[in-house]
Amino acid sequence: MCMLCPPPIAAPSSLWSARRAFLLAAGAGAMAPAIAQVDVGTSSTLRKLIPAETLERSAAQQYQQMMEQARSKRALAPDDFPQLQRLRAIAQRLIPHTKPWNERAGQWRWEVNLIGSKQINAFCMPGGKIAFYTGILDQLKLTDDEAAMIMGHEMAHALREHARERLAKTQATNIGLRLGSQLLGLGDLGNAAASLGGQLLTLQFSRSDESDADLVGLELAARAGYQPEASVSLWKKMGNATGNKQGGLAFLSTHPSGPARIEQLQANVPKVQKLYEAARKG
Repeated sequence: MCMLCPPPIAAPSSLWSARRAFLLAAGAGAMAPAIAQVDVGTSSTLRKLIPAETLERSAAQQYQQMMEQARSKRALAPDDFPQLQRLRAIAQRLIPHTKPWNERAGQWRWEVNLIGSKQINAFCMPGGKIAFYTGILDQLKLTDDEAAMIMGHEMAHALREHARERLAKTQATNIGLRLGSQLLGLGDLGNAAASLGGQLLTLQFSRSDESDADLVGLELAARAGYQPEASVSLWKKMGNATGNKQGGLAFLSTHPSGPARIEQLQANVPKVQKLYEAARKG
């Protein structure tokens, strides 16, 4: 069975029945990697204190639990749900461009699911486990280009291993680890990572992490043929969504919008414009 092929369209269902998760495999038909057009810093070596395999396994377990909970509440979209098919189609275009940013991405079992909720939220956990909430699609009335920018941004957090870095720093502090000390080995942090899956969705990324994800996500989306200007319109919508209401804006609590963010994206749109044009021609 071709896991990159869109799932067959079945008759609409009035209820979100329990369905198996759709797994997306990257690699087939991927373009040869080109030099990055956006300028981002190098990843912190501190992240290596936590084994990537351990964190990805913990993330997969937490993700599965979340999907089971959503299924039990009849809130998990079935494979034939139009919005979910739309998201998976976007993912299929983005995934082939991920490996240059992280060699492990070629081994990830990418997964995309949709949860019925008014929350304005979306995430990608380590190992490529993606989820969107219907609220972010409906309330912001996202175009495919804007949805691709959100997905690219979240994928970039996983590709750049921001969660791994944050957890390593947190645990290094909590355990009292001193670099160069031989009192603690990697196993201590590895064991800690295995029990930290529940923290993955509440991590507060730094401004640098957010900037990094914005730019890498912008380039991923452009290479996949999504309009770069959508990154600007997206964050303007995010800013407008804040208004006077704070409830339900989980995405904005960890991804604050602001003029500086929009200005940075506007400055980088020209850098990836040719990538977008080439993708559209191809």
